Amino acid sequence: MITEIAFTGSPVTDIKRARAFYEGVLGFKPTMESAGGLWVEYDIGASTFGIGCYGDAWKPSPDGTCVVLEVDNLDAEVSRLKSKGVPVAMEITDTPVCRFAIVCDPDGNRIMLHKRGAR
Repeated sequence: MITEIAFTGSPVTDIKRARAFYEGVLGFKPTMESAGGLWVEYDIGASTFGIGCYGDAWKPSPDGTCVVLEVDNLDAEVSRLKSKGVPVAMEITDTPVCRFAIVCDPDGNRIMLHKRGAR
């Protein structure tokens, strides 16, 4: 029986480039590193997100699962990331229950920026 999501991870092809993006652009703070630096974890709220560089065993894809990050101000965060040259796969979209946009990391992995509730 599945009891919880232990963590979420994204595969990357260049760990240094990925860390520059996740730490330098998104502002994540590393909380654990293993596998000789090929795996890095970041605690975000009550969750953990990891990036791993494992060659052909785990490849990035723009068509797979994406991590969804809750933000304080969606408009400001999307503008900030655009100013840093982060590719936007989907512009801000409004729904009856939330607002979101999708950006890409350097490997093309999708990252949804999300804001619960109405504006």
